[in-house]
Amino acid sequence: MKPQTNHKNKTNRQHYNVFWRWHFYAGIILAPILLMLAITGATYLFRGNIEQWLYQDYTEVAAEGGQREASAITGAAMEAYPDGTVARYQPPSEEGETAEVGITNASGEGMTVFVNPYNLESTGTLLDQNRIMDRVEELHGELMAGTVGDRIVETAACWTIFMLVSGLYLWWPSRHQMASRKSFLPSTSTNAREKRKRWHSVPAFWISGGLAFFLLTGMLWTGFWGNGIQQLTTSQGIGYPPSIWVGDAPVSDQVTEETGDVSWAAEQMPVPESYAANNYEQISIDRVVNEAEQTGVASGYDVFYPSSDEGVYTVSAFPDQAQGEVTMHMNQYTGSVLADYRWEQYPPLAKVMAMGITIHKGLQFGIWNQLAGLLICLGLIGMIVSGIRLWWTRRPEGKLGAPKSMSSWRFRGFVGLVIGFGVFFPLFGLSVLLIYAVDRLIIRNNRRLRSLFHAS
Repeated sequence: MKPQTNHKNKTNRQHYNVFWRWHFYAGIILAPILLMLAITGATYLFRGNIEQWLYQDYTEVAAEGGQREASAITGAAMEAYPDGTVARYQPPSEEGETAEVGITNASGEGMTVFVNPYNLESTGTLLDQNRIMDRVEELHGELMAGTVGDRIVETAACWTIFMLVSGLYLWWPSRHQMASRKSFLPSTSTNAREKRKRWHSVPAFWISGGLAFFLLTGMLWTGFWGNGIQQLTTSQGIGYPPSIWVGDAPVSDQVTEETGDVSWAAEQMPVPESYAANNYEQISIDRVVNEAEQTGVASGYDVFYPSSDEGVYTVSAFPDQAQGEVTMHMNQYTGSVLADYRWEQYPPLAKVMAMGITIHKGLQFGIWNQLAGLLICLGLIGMIVSGIRLWWTRRPEGKLGAPKSMSSWRFRGFVGLVIGFGVFFPLFGLSVLLIYAVDRLIIRNNRRLRSLFHAS
Protein backbone atom coordinates (compact mmCIF):
# COMPACT_ATOMS: atom_id res chain seq x y z
CA MET A 1 0.00 0.00 0.00
CA LYS A 2 2.82 2.36 0.85
CA PRO A 3 4.60 2.05 -2.54
CA GLN A 4 1.30 2.86 -4.28
CA THR A 5 0.87 5.94 -2.09
CA ASN A 6 4.42 7.08 -2.82
CA HIS A 7 3.88 6.53 -6.54
CA LYS A 8 0.64 8.54 -6.42
CA ASN A 9 2.33 11.38 -4.54
CA LYS A 10 5.20 11.37 -7.04
CA THR A 11 2.74 11.48 -9.95
CA ASN A 12 0.78 14.33 -8.36
CA ARG A 13 4.01 16.23 -7.82
CA GLN A 14 5.01 15.75 -11.44
CA HIS A 15 1.62 17.00 -12.58
CA TYR A 16 1.95 20.00 -10.27
CA ASN A 17 5.40 20.80 -11.67
CA VAL A 18 4.15 20.60 -15.26
CA PHE A 19 1.45 23.16 -14.54
CA TRP A 20 3.87 25.27 -12.50
CA ARG A 21 6.48 25.37 -15.27
CA TRP A 22 4.01 26.51 -17.95
CA HIS A 23 2.33 28.97 -15.56
CA PHE A 24 5.71 30.36 -14.54
CA TYR A 25 7.12 31.02 -18.02
CA ALA A 26 3.84 32.42 -19.33
CA GLY A 27 3.74 34.83 -16.40
CA ILE A 28 7.34 35.98 -16.83
CA ILE A 29 6.97 36.56 -20.58
CA LEU A 30 3.57 38.23 -20.45
CA ALA A 31 4.05 40.39 -17.34
CA PRO A 32 4.99 43.62 -19.23
CA ILE A 33 2.09 43.28 -21.69
CA LEU A 34 -0.44 42.45 -18.97
CA LEU A 35 0.76 45.36 -16.84
CA MET A 36 0.21 47.71 -19.79
CA LEU A 37 -3.24 46.23 -20.50
CA ALA A 38 -4.26 46.60 -16.85
CA ILE A 39 -3.14 50.24 -16.62
CA THR A 40 -4.66 51.31 -19.95
CA GLY A 41 -7.82 49.31 -19.22
CA ALA A 42 -8.26 51.00 -15.85
CA THR A 43 -7.81 54.38 -17.55
CA TYR A 44 -10.22 53.59 -20.37
CA LEU A 45 -12.99 52.69 -17.91
CA PHE A 46 -13.19 56.40 -17.11
CA ARG A 47 -12.96 57.63 -20.69
CA GLY A 48 -16.16 59.65 -20.52
CA ASN A 49 -15.14 61.35 -17.28
CA ILE A 50 -11.63 62.09 -18.52
CA GLU A 51 -12.77 63.49 -21.88
CA GLN A 52 -15.45 65.60 -20.22
CA TRP A 53 -12.74 67.17 -18.06
CA LEU A 54 -10.15 67.51 -20.86
CA TYR A 55 -12.48 68.98 -23.48
CA GLN A 56 -15.07 70.84 -21.43
CA ASP A 57 -14.11 74.13 -23.11
CA TYR A 58 -15.02 72.50 -26.43
CA THR A 59 -18.18 70.67 -25.41
CA GLU A 60 -19.95 72.94 -22.89
CA VAL A 61 -21.79 76.10 -23.98
CA ALA A 62 -24.54 78.36 -22.66
CA ALA A 63 -28.00 77.28 -23.84
CA GLU A 64 -29.14 80.64 -25.22
CA GLY A 65 -32.00 80.59 -27.70
CA GLY A 66 -33.05 77.70 -29.87
CA GLN A 67 -30.80 75.10 -31.46
CA ARG A 68 -30.12 75.46 -35.17
CA GLU A 69 -30.69 72.70 -37.71
CA ALA A 70 -28.02 70.13 -38.48
CA SER A 71 -27.42 71.52 -41.98
CA ALA A 72 -26.64 74.96 -40.55
CA ILE A 73 -24.27 73.44 -37.97
CA THR A 74 -22.36 71.38 -40.53
CA GLY A 75 -22.29 74.37 -42.86
CA ALA A 76 -20.69 76.48 -40.13
CA ALA A 77 -18.00 73.84 -39.64
CA MET A 78 -17.31 73.68 -43.37
CA GLU A 79 -16.77 77.45 -43.54
CA ALA A 80 -13.57 76.93 -41.53
CA TYR A 81 -12.45 74.01 -43.76
CA PRO A 82 -13.90 74.66 -47.23
CA ASP A 83 -11.56 72.07 -48.82
CA GLY A 84 -12.61 69.35 -46.39
CA THR A 85 -15.36 66.73 -46.53
CA VAL A 86 -17.95 66.07 -43.85
CA ALA A 87 -17.75 62.44 -42.75
CA ARG A 88 -19.70 62.39 -39.47
CA TYR A 89 -22.25 64.42 -37.57
CA GLN A 90 -23.25 64.06 -33.91
CA PRO A 91 -26.12 66.23 -32.63
CA PRO A 92 -25.89 67.72 -29.12
CA SER A 93 -26.73 65.04 -26.55
CA GLU A 94 -28.49 67.52 -24.27
CA GLU A 95 -29.02 71.21 -23.58
CA GLY A 96 -25.79 73.18 -23.19
CA GLU A 97 -23.64 70.82 -25.29
CA THR A 98 -21.97 71.39 -28.62
CA ALA A 99 -22.53 69.39 -31.80
CA GLU A 100 -19.64 67.45 -33.33
CA VAL A 101 -18.82 67.59 -37.02
CA GLY A 102 -16.26 65.05 -38.24
CA ILE A 103 -14.30 66.38 -41.21
CA THR A 104 -11.59 64.90 -43.41
CA ASN A 105 -9.37 67.81 -44.44
CA ALA A 106 -7.54 68.30 -47.72
CA SER A 107 -4.51 66.44 -46.35
CA GLY A 108 -6.63 63.40 -45.52
CA GLU A 109 -6.48 63.97 -41.76
CA GLY A 110 -9.55 63.32 -39.67
CA MET A 111 -10.69 66.01 -37.23
CA THR A 112 -13.65 66.99 -35.11
CA VAL A 113 -15.04 70.51 -35.19
CA PHE A 114 -17.13 71.42 -32.13
CA VAL A 115 -19.92 73.86 -32.98
CA ASN A 116 -22.19 75.81 -30.65
CA PRO A 117 -25.68 74.83 -31.89
CA TYR A 118 -27.19 78.09 -30.64
CA ASN A 119 -24.97 80.68 -32.38
CA LEU A 120 -23.04 78.45 -34.87
CA GLU A 121 -19.64 79.52 -33.50
CA SER A 122 -16.87 76.92 -33.34
CA THR A 123 -15.56 76.26 -29.84
CA GLY A 124 -12.50 74.38 -31.09
CA THR A 125 -11.08 71.69 -33.35
CA LEU A 126 -9.35 68.43 -32.44
CA LEU A 127 -7.32 66.27 -34.80
CA ASP A 128 -8.31 62.64 -34.36
CA GLN A 129 -4.67 61.71 -33.85
CA ASN A 130 -4.48 64.10 -30.87
CA ARG A 131 -7.40 62.64 -28.91
CA ILE A 132 -5.67 61.18 -25.86
CA MET A 133 -8.21 58.49 -25.05
CA ASP A 134 -8.19 57.26 -28.65
CA ARG A 135 -4.46 56.68 -28.26
CA VAL A 136 -5.05 54.89 -24.95
CA GLU A 137 -7.61 52.68 -26.70
CA GLU A 138 -5.16 52.01 -29.53
CA LEU A 139 -2.42 51.07 -27.06
CA HIS A 140 -4.80 48.85 -25.10
CA GLY A 141 -6.17 47.08 -28.16
CA GLU A 142 -3.17 46.74 -30.46
CA LEU A 143 -0.07 48.20 -28.77
CA MET A 144 -0.13 50.97 -31.41
CA ALA A 145 1.28 48.35 -33.81
CA GLY A 146 -1.67 47.64 -36.10
CA THR A 147 -2.43 44.05 -37.02
CA VAL A 148 0.76 42.69 -35.44
CA GLY A 149 -0.07 44.38 -32.14
CA ASP A 150 -3.66 43.10 -32.31
CA ARG A 151 -2.41 39.52 -32.68
CA ILE A 152 0.05 39.95 -29.78
CA VAL A 153 -2.69 41.27 -27.48
CA GLU A 154 -5.04 38.44 -28.50
CA THR A 155 -2.34 35.82 -27.85
CA ALA A 156 -1.56 37.41 -24.47
CA ALA A 157 -5.26 37.29 -23.53
CA CYS A 158 -5.46 33.60 -24.47
CA TRP A 159 -2.42 32.78 -22.37
CA THR A 160 -3.76 34.81 -19.44
CA ILE A 161 -6.92 32.69 -19.42
CA PHE A 162 -4.67 29.62 -19.51
CA MET A 163 -2.70 31.03 -16.57
CA LEU A 164 -5.92 31.50 -14.62
CA VAL A 165 -6.83 27.84 -15.15
CA SER A 166 -3.34 26.58 -14.34
CA GLY A 167 -3.13 28.92 -11.34
CA LEU A 168 -6.38 27.54 -9.96
CA TYR A 169 -4.94 24.03 -10.32
CA LEU A 170 -1.80 25.05 -8.42
CA TRP A 171 -3.78 26.79 -5.66
CA TRP A 172 -6.69 24.36 -5.26
CA PRO A 173 -6.87 23.25 -1.60
CA SER A 174 -7.58 19.73 -0.40
CA ARG A 175 -11.01 18.80 0.97
CA HIS A 176 -9.74 19.31 4.51
CA GLN A 177 -8.35 22.73 3.62
CA MET A 178 -11.57 23.67 1.81
CA ALA A 179 -13.49 23.27 5.06
CA SER A 180 -11.40 26.03 6.60
CA ARG A 181 -11.92 29.68 5.73
CA LYS A 182 -8.17 30.18 6.00
CA SER A 183 -7.77 28.66 2.54
CA PHE A 184 -9.51 31.73 1.11
CA LEU A 185 -7.50 34.31 3.07
CA PRO A 186 -4.11 35.55 1.85
CA SER A 187 -1.95 36.04 4.96
CA THR A 188 -2.58 33.18 7.40
CA SER A 189 0.81 31.49 7.15
CA THR A 190 3.78 32.36 9.38
CA ASN A 191 6.22 31.13 6.73
CA ALA A 192 7.49 34.09 4.69
CA ARG A 193 7.67 32.22 1.40
CA GLU A 194 4.26 30.66 1.89
CA LYS A 195 2.81 34.06 2.76
CA ARG A 196 4.19 35.60 -0.44
CA LYS A 197 2.76 32.68 -2.40
CA ARG A 198 -0.68 33.12 -0.84
CA TRP A 199 -0.67 36.87 -1.49
CA HIS A 200 -0.31 35.94 -5.16
CA SER A 201 -2.71 33.00 -5.41
CA VAL A 202 -5.62 33.84 -3.10
CA PRO A 203 -6.43 37.32 -4.49
CA ALA A 204 -6.06 35.80 -7.97
CA PHE A 205 -8.73 33.26 -7.04
CA TRP A 206 -11.14 35.99 -5.94
CA ILE A 207 -10.85 38.03 -9.14
CA SER A 208 -10.39 35.11 -11.57
CA GLY A 209 -14.04 35.02 -12.68
CA GLY A 210 -14.22 38.76 -13.34
CA LEU A 211 -10.82 38.78 -15.05
CA ALA A 212 -11.80 35.88 -17.33
CA PHE A 213 -14.97 37.78 -18.25
CA PHE A 214 -13.01 40.92 -19.12
CA LEU A 215 -10.50 38.93 -21.18
CA LEU A 216 -13.15 37.09 -23.18
CA THR A 217 -15.28 40.17 -23.84
CA GLY A 218 -12.16 42.14 -24.78
CA MET A 219 -11.24 39.46 -27.30
CA LEU A 220 -14.50 40.15 -29.14
CA TRP A 221 -12.71 43.18 -30.63
CA THR A 222 -9.68 41.25 -31.82
CA GLY A 223 -9.08 40.88 -35.52
CA PHE A 224 -8.69 37.10 -35.51
CA TRP A 225 -10.74 35.43 -32.76
CA GLY A 226 -13.31 38.23 -32.48
CA ASN A 227 -13.78 38.48 -36.22
CA GLY A 228 -14.07 34.69 -36.40
CA ILE A 229 -16.83 34.68 -33.77
CA GLN A 230 -18.73 37.32 -35.74
CA GLN A 231 -18.46 35.39 -38.99
CA LEU A 232 -19.45 32.15 -37.27
CA THR A 233 -22.60 33.65 -35.76
CA THR A 234 -23.55 35.12 -39.13
CA SER A 235 -22.90 31.91 -41.10
CA GLN A 236 -24.99 29.91 -38.63
CA GLY A 237 -28.03 32.08 -39.29
CA ILE A 238 -28.03 33.71 -35.87
CA GLY A 239 -26.60 37.03 -36.99
CA TYR A 240 -29.33 39.17 -38.58
CA PRO A 241 -33.06 38.40 -38.66
CA PRO A 242 -34.89 39.22 -41.95
CA SER A 243 -37.00 41.82 -40.15
CA ILE A 244 -34.15 44.35 -40.13
CA TRP A 245 -34.23 44.73 -43.94
CA VAL A 246 -36.70 46.75 -45.94
CA GLY A 247 -36.97 44.36 -48.86
CA ASP A 248 -34.48 41.56 -49.49
CA ALA A 249 -31.20 41.35 -47.61
CA PRO A 250 -28.45 42.92 -49.72
CA VAL A 251 -25.67 40.95 -51.36
CA SER A 252 -22.73 43.20 -50.60
CA ASP A 253 -18.96 42.93 -50.12
CA GLN A 254 -19.03 45.91 -47.77
CA VAL A 255 -19.83 45.40 -44.10
CA THR A 256 -21.17 48.01 -41.71
CA GLU A 257 -18.00 48.41 -39.64
CA GLU A 258 -16.42 49.94 -42.76
CA THR A 259 -18.97 52.78 -42.73
CA GLY A 260 -18.24 53.98 -39.19
CA ASP A 261 -18.17 53.14 -35.50
CA VAL A 262 -21.12 50.82 -34.88
CA SER A 263 -22.11 48.24 -32.27
CA TRP A 264 -20.37 44.85 -32.25
CA ALA A 265 -23.56 43.06 -33.25
CA ALA A 266 -23.84 45.11 -36.46
CA GLU A 267 -20.20 45.18 -37.57
CA GLN A 268 -20.52 42.31 -40.07
CA MET A 269 -23.97 43.33 -41.36
CA PRO A 270 -23.94 43.78 -45.18
CA VAL A 271 -24.37 47.38 -46.33
CA PRO A 272 -27.19 48.02 -48.84
CA GLU A 273 -26.72 50.41 -51.76
CA SER A 274 -28.42 53.69 -52.60
CA TYR A 275 -30.05 53.96 -56.01
CA ALA A 276 -31.09 57.21 -57.69
CA ALA A 277 -33.54 56.23 -60.41
CA ASN A 278 -34.39 59.82 -61.38
CA ASN A 279 -31.11 61.61 -60.76
CA TYR A 280 -32.06 62.58 -57.24
CA GLU A 281 -29.74 64.82 -55.27
CA GLN A 282 -28.41 63.74 -51.90
CA ILE A 283 -30.90 64.44 -49.12
CA SER A 284 -30.12 66.94 -46.39
CA ILE A 285 -28.59 65.87 -43.08
CA ASP A 286 -31.67 67.46 -41.51
CA ARG A 287 -33.86 64.72 -42.93
CA VAL A 288 -31.58 61.99 -41.60
CA VAL A 289 -31.57 63.53 -38.11
CA ASN A 290 -35.38 63.93 -38.15
CA GLU A 291 -35.81 60.28 -39.15
CA ALA A 292 -33.49 59.14 -36.36
CA GLU A 293 -35.25 61.21 -33.71
CA GLN A 294 -38.74 60.26 -34.87
CA THR A 295 -37.89 56.57 -34.60
CA GLY A 296 -36.57 56.93 -31.06
CA VAL A 297 -32.83 56.60 -31.60
CA ALA A 298 -30.99 57.32 -28.33
CA SER A 299 -29.28 60.71 -27.97
CA GLY A 300 -25.55 60.77 -28.57
CA TYR A 301 -25.84 58.92 -31.87
CA ASP A 302 -23.62 59.54 -34.90
CA VAL A 303 -24.57 59.96 -38.54
CA PHE A 304 -21.89 58.70 -40.94
CA TYR A 305 -22.04 60.17 -44.43
CA PRO A 306 -22.02 58.13 -47.66
CA SER A 307 -18.50 57.51 -48.95
CA SER A 308 -19.55 56.88 -52.58
CA ASP A 309 -22.41 57.43 -55.03
CA GLU A 310 -23.90 54.07 -53.99
CA GLY A 311 -23.20 54.59 -50.30
CA VAL A 312 -25.73 55.14 -47.53
CA TYR A 313 -26.20 57.31 -44.50
CA THR A 314 -25.52 55.19 -41.43
CA VAL A 315 -27.11 56.19 -38.12
CA SER A 316 -25.28 54.54 -35.25
CA ALA A 317 -26.39 54.73 -31.63
CA PHE A 318 -23.81 53.06 -29.44
CA PRO A 319 -24.87 54.31 -25.99
CA ASP A 320 -23.80 53.33 -22.48
CA GLN A 321 -26.58 50.75 -22.15
CA ALA A 322 -26.64 48.01 -24.78
CA GLN A 323 -30.45 48.13 -24.88
CA GLY A 324 -30.25 51.46 -26.74
CA GLU A 325 -28.06 50.26 -29.60
CA VAL A 326 -29.31 51.09 -33.12
CA THR A 327 -27.74 50.70 -36.56
CA MET A 328 -29.77 52.20 -39.40
CA HIS A 329 -28.92 52.55 -43.11
CA MET A 330 -30.74 55.15 -45.22
CA ASN A 331 -30.81 55.74 -48.98
CA GLN A 332 -28.83 58.93 -49.54
CA TYR A 333 -31.15 60.06 -52.37
CA THR A 334 -34.65 59.14 -51.20
CA GLY A 335 -34.24 59.05 -47.43
CA SER A 336 -35.91 55.65 -47.25
CA VAL A 337 -34.77 53.32 -44.48
CA LEU A 338 -32.99 50.29 -45.99
CA ALA A 339 -32.08 48.53 -42.74
CA ASP A 340 -32.90 49.11 -39.08
CA TYR A 341 -31.17 46.84 -36.55
CA ARG A 342 -31.91 47.29 -32.86
CA TRP A 343 -31.50 45.52 -29.54
CA GLU A 344 -35.01 44.11 -29.72
CA GLN A 345 -34.05 42.24 -32.91
CA TYR A 346 -30.71 40.93 -31.64
CA PRO A 347 -30.57 37.14 -31.38
CA PRO A 348 -29.84 35.89 -27.83
CA LEU A 349 -26.12 35.44 -28.51
CA ALA A 350 -25.79 38.97 -29.92
CA LYS A 351 -27.51 40.36 -26.79
CA VAL A 352 -25.05 38.51 -24.57
CA MET A 353 -22.11 39.82 -26.60
CA ALA A 354 -23.43 43.40 -26.68
CA MET A 355 -24.09 43.43 -22.94
CA GLY A 356 -20.67 41.93 -22.29
CA ILE A 357 -18.98 44.69 -24.27
CA THR A 358 -20.74 47.56 -22.50
CA ILE A 359 -19.86 45.97 -19.14
CA HIS A 360 -16.25 45.55 -20.30
CA LYS A 361 -16.12 49.27 -21.13
CA GLY A 362 -17.52 50.21 -17.72
CA LEU A 363 -20.72 51.70 -19.14
CA GLN A 364 -23.66 49.37 -18.58
CA PHE A 365 -24.17 49.94 -14.83
CA GLY A 366 -22.63 53.38 -14.37
CA ILE A 367 -20.18 54.12 -11.57
CA TRP A 368 -20.58 50.65 -10.02
CA ASN A 369 -19.54 49.10 -13.32
CA GLN A 370 -16.50 51.38 -13.44
CA LEU A 371 -15.49 50.57 -9.87
CA ALA A 372 -15.87 46.82 -10.43
CA GLY A 373 -13.72 47.05 -13.56
CA LEU A 374 -11.15 49.14 -11.70
CA LEU A 375 -10.99 46.50 -8.95
CA ILE A 376 -10.29 43.81 -11.58
CA CYS A 377 -7.53 45.91 -13.16
CA LEU A 378 -5.93 46.68 -9.79
CA GLY A 379 -6.20 43.00 -8.89
CA LEU A 380 -4.38 42.06 -12.09
CA ILE A 381 -1.63 44.57 -11.32
CA GLY A 382 -1.36 43.07 -7.83
CA MET A 383 -1.13 39.55 -9.28
CA ILE A 384 1.69 40.63 -11.59
CA VAL A 385 3.66 42.45 -8.89
CA SER A 386 3.23 39.67 -6.31
CA GLY A 387 4.13 37.02 -8.90
CA ILE A 388 7.34 38.83 -9.87
CA ARG A 389 8.22 39.30 -6.20
CA LEU A 390 7.56 35.63 -5.50
CA TRP A 391 9.87 34.66 -8.34
CA TRP A 392 12.58 37.19 -7.49
CA THR A 393 12.93 36.12 -3.86
CA ARG A 394 13.33 32.41 -4.67
CA ARG A 395 15.20 32.33 -7.98
CA PRO A 396 18.48 30.33 -7.89
CA GLU A 397 21.65 31.92 -9.20
CA GLY A 398 22.20 31.37 -12.92
CA LYS A 399 18.72 29.97 -13.53
CA LEU A 400 15.23 31.35 -13.96
CA GLY A 401 13.82 29.18 -11.19
CA ALA A 402 11.15 27.06 -12.87
CA PRO A 403 10.83 23.34 -12.10
CA LYS A 404 12.92 21.00 -14.23
CA SER A 405 11.26 20.21 -17.52
CA MET A 406 9.70 16.82 -18.07
CA SER A 407 7.49 15.27 -20.67
CA SER A 408 4.21 17.15 -20.40
CA TRP A 409 2.62 14.85 -22.95
CA ARG A 410 2.44 11.92 -20.51
CA PHE A 411 -0.01 13.94 -18.42
CA ARG A 412 -3.24 13.36 -20.34
CA GLY A 413 -5.24 15.96 -18.41
CA PHE A 414 -2.70 18.65 -19.25
CA VAL A 415 -2.52 17.58 -22.88
CA GLY A 416 -6.30 17.71 -23.13
CA LEU A 417 -6.33 21.20 -21.65
CA VAL A 418 -3.69 22.48 -24.09
CA ILE A 419 -5.43 20.90 -27.10
CA GLY A 420 -8.79 22.30 -25.98
CA PHE A 421 -7.32 25.79 -25.63
CA GLY A 422 -5.58 25.43 -28.99
CA VAL A 423 -8.82 24.54 -30.74
CA PHE A 424 -10.89 27.28 -29.12
CA PHE A 425 -8.10 29.87 -29.30
CA PRO A 426 -6.13 29.18 -32.52
CA LEU A 427 -3.41 31.75 -31.76
CA PHE A 428 -2.78 29.99 -28.44
CA GLY A 429 -2.36 26.69 -30.29
CA LEU A 430 -0.02 28.30 -32.82
CA SER A 431 2.10 29.81 -30.05
CA VAL A 432 2.37 26.42 -28.29
CA LEU A 433 3.70 24.87 -31.52
CA LEU A 434 6.19 27.73 -31.81
CA ILE A 435 7.34 27.26 -28.21
CA TYR A 436 7.73 23.53 -28.77
CA ALA A 437 9.85 24.16 -31.88
CA VAL A 438 12.08 26.69 -30.08
CA ASP A 439 12.51 24.29 -27.15
CA ARG A 440 13.44 21.31 -29.35
CA LEU A 441 15.56 23.08 -31.95
CA ILE A 442 17.30 25.81 -29.94
CA ILE A 443 17.13 25.49 -26.15
CA ARG A 444 17.90 21.76 -25.90
CA ASN A 445 20.81 22.11 -28.32
CA ASN A 446 22.54 24.85 -26.36
CA ARG A 447 24.17 24.02 -23.02
CA ARG A 448 23.80 27.53 -21.58
CA LEU A 449 20.14 27.82 -22.51
CA ARG A 450 19.51 24.31 -21.24
CA SER A 451 20.89 25.27 -17.85
CA LEU A 452 19.09 28.65 -17.78
CA PHE A 453 15.70 27.12 -18.51
CA HIS A 454 16.37 24.01 -16.39
CA ALA A 455 15.66 21.81 -19.41
CA SER A 456 16.22 18.07 -19.16
